[in-house]
Amino acid sequence: MAFEWKTPRRRQSPQAQVIAVVAALTAAGASMYSHYAVRGQRPRGGDIGSTTTLLIFATAIAIPIVIFLIVRMIQRGDHDSSSSDNMNSTADCDSVSSTDESDDNRPRALILAVLAAAIAIAIGMFAWTQQAHAQGTADRGAFVALNGTDTVVVDKFFRTADTLRGSVSLKGQARVDYVVALGPENTVRTMAIKQFKWGAAPGEAPTAEVLTTIQGDSVIFQMAGNTVRLGTKAGAVPSFGNSFAIGELFTRRARASGGSGDYPYLAINGGVTLPLTVRPIGTDSMLITIAGQEERFKVDAAGRMIGGFVTGQPVIITRVGEAEAAKITFGMAGAKPAEKPDYSAPRGAPYTAEEVSFKGPGGITLGGTLTKPLNARGPLPAVVTITGSGQQDRDEYIPLVGGLRVFRQVADTLSRVGIAVLRLDDRGLGASTGSFANSNTADFADDTRAALAYLRSRPDIDPNRLALVGHSEGGMIAPMVAATDPKLRAIAIMAGPADKMIDIILEQNKWVADHNPKMTQAQRDSVLAETRVALAPERQFAPALKFWMSYDPAPAAKQVKAATLILQGETDRQVPAGNATKLAALIRSGGNKDVTVRIFPATDHLFLEDSTGDFLDMYKHVKTNKVSPVILGAMADWLVLKLGTPAVVK
Repeated sequence: MAFEWKTPRRRQSPQAQVIAVVAALTAAGASMYSHYAVRGQRPRGGDIGSTTTLLIFATAIAIPIVIFLIVRMIQRGDHDSSSSDNMNSTADCDSVSSTDESDDNRPRALILAVLAAAIAIAIGMFAWTQQAHAQGTADRGAFVALNGTDTVVVDKFFRTADTLRGSVSLKGQARVDYVVALGPENTVRTMAIKQFKWGAAPGEAPTAEVLTTIQGDSVIFQMAGNTVRLGTKAGAVPSFGNSFAIGELFTRRARASGGSGDYPYLAINGGVTLPLTVRPIGTDSMLITIAGQEERFKVDAAGRMIGGFVTGQPVIITRVGEAEAAKITFGMAGAKPAEKPDYSAPRGAPYTAEEVSFKGPGGITLGGTLTKPLNARGPLPAVVTITGSGQQDRDEYIPLVGGLRVFRQVADTLSRVGIAVLRLDDRGLGASTGSFANSNTADFADDTRAALAYLRSRPDIDPNRLALVGHSEGGMIAPMVAATDPKLRAIAIMAGPADKMIDIILEQNKWVADHNPKMTQAQRDSVLAETRVALAPERQFAPALKFWMSYDPAPAAKQVKAATLILQGETDRQVPAGNATKLAALIRSGGNKDVTVRIFPATDHLFLEDSTGDFLDMYKHVKTNKVSPVILGAMADWLVLKLGTPAVVK
């Protein structure tokens, strides 16, 4: 029988079919990504439905399939070889030919399979890096705000695909660390912030913590065991002052949608949602407007802010890269420790300065400085100073106009005329312990009561000749303490409120709106209406703000029996001057006729010479950082009259 050689028609194996499908899918994915790349439109990443994420998943599935098929092909080849040995001898030629062909094909299939796996890995890695780039992975740097050559704000940040971390430091004030969980398209899921005192050491506990969660058109604030749920708008971005990296989310969103957009801005202080607009200025800049305030920034193709300024403020904001940001220690935990304040008496002063500490409410420690006149005989009259709002040291140091120390000047003035002065660090600052963030004005009033008790326990202090000097919030605390202490001889109130605190804040906002020429009356009315809603006590989650927005000074004022001096600046825009006469009327209505009011012309809330009292520029226009001797002299003369002075040993 003659043999007829025929070319057999080979049927494609199932494994080969699967390989073909996988290769086709891989090629299709690469083609799709190339299509986006050629058009300059990177696919948006960040959620399970994004193109780049699907490519990554496809790659992850393709690789094990290819490896599995490699093993199966090798096994199948061995099986075919074994089967050929059982064929009858008449088919030896075919057997040899088939076996040789299989032996030739197996290495080729193995090489092709490995090559396919390598291509899949490369495409997957490329897709992943492009997704990461689209979301800003490893975007590390800092925004630096400069007033001339003086650094006033630093916002260090590190952005990954789904997280934005940063730390905002404002010169001489608390540092705020934040962690933002990002959603798709530069939205926000949660924001956690921790507040630390200026120059806090590594490992030092924060003074406050707030967690903000966005759920649709609602926002949930959690702080100090309190939870507040408020309404907002879908897509709202929570933020706080000077957090430029968070603000950049708006410019990124605008750039992705064609260069402009209208977005909800959620101010976590008060929980109010404000409309924010982003509009292009040319091809490389954007104008951000919120509540009438304008900010202009140069931006890149991705919407990242390169630098800019806030209209009407003498501050320039610049973006620096990772290398330069790494060198910045301004306000950070690793910063060079600030020099310890010198609370000693000036050389040649006619008084001494003693460091003191004592137990306060709940077992906390309150520490400060007691200045006493030299060569005084007998128990001394004494004053306790009470700082204004915000966490402040015993000098009531305010990092404006070159640094203002109101109570250091008060202590120096009064101790020179024979009156001892006890000034204290606020809770959680300096020599004092306790939590400032979890405390409110009533707690600070208890601290003042503890200070009076401490003075009464000292043999060198006359317990019947004690007085209080309070500034701003301290001017609200002084009547609170005096109303419950019938032995207190006198109180001096510097810019203390008579109106409800919510009305004081609204008056401040009204002044700001009225002095913004770019706002229409309708816009002013809208902003003030939204502010009133935001300031409602039930919307506050911080203990101090909740107390503030519900407090009415009138009841305590009517119970004050101690002699009262009210000092007020005529151009005070933070506690309007009209509060002085209102407060005097309230105290007098309770039967106290020993009330004196002094209103000083061209004097602002800080008791500095100031013809406008404008606080919008952070008092940059003020020429001095010293309280006028006229004001200090008026206080000293009145206190000497009410407390008397000790005999002096010659």
